[in-house]
Amino acid sequence: MTRTLYIDVDGVICPFGPEGASGWGTGWKNSTAGLLPVAYAPELVDALNRIAATPGVRCVWLTSWEELAPQYLCPAIGLDGVRWPYLTADGAGTGAGWWKLAAIQDDVEETGPEAVAWIDDQLAFEAEAQSWARLLGRRILTLSPDPRRGISPAELQRVQSFLVRPLF
Repeated sequence: MTRTLYIDVDGVICPFGPEGASGWGTGWKNSTAGLLPVAYAPELVDALNRIAATPGVRCVWLTSWEELAPQYLCPAIGLDGVRWPYLTADGAGTGAGWWKLAAIQDDVEETGPEAVAWIDDQLAFEAEAQSWARLLGRRILTLSPDPRRGISPAELQRVQSFLVRPLF
């Protein structure tokens, strides 16, 4: 069983302008990832580390951070994602179509996972990505968290359950 979690950084792991409690039981923790200040919930990082340690689960960075996510973000927040592969725009950042959709489609075709979970705060606004997800049916779970709070415990629990449960 191979299942893949594709995950974004901004608006998912690190919310935009978070205030108050994190929703994970504590306040937001701040760190510096390279030159970038980031806010995150340590409990979310712990939960992602547990998911990544699940047998048969492959985690992949699908973020505009590209190689900077494993290089700078992971050490800054304690995420064990340094060895996760990252997908790139490969010059597809302009023109028609969302580069992340093209990148995930290529990776899914190349690696052939049994199931895919995709977390990106932009997903709710990408009609073509939503259409592609509908074609995959039960094989995909997409989540588009509120970018001001990032992924919630309940949303991440849905991902975790999806990645280990039988599809049919």
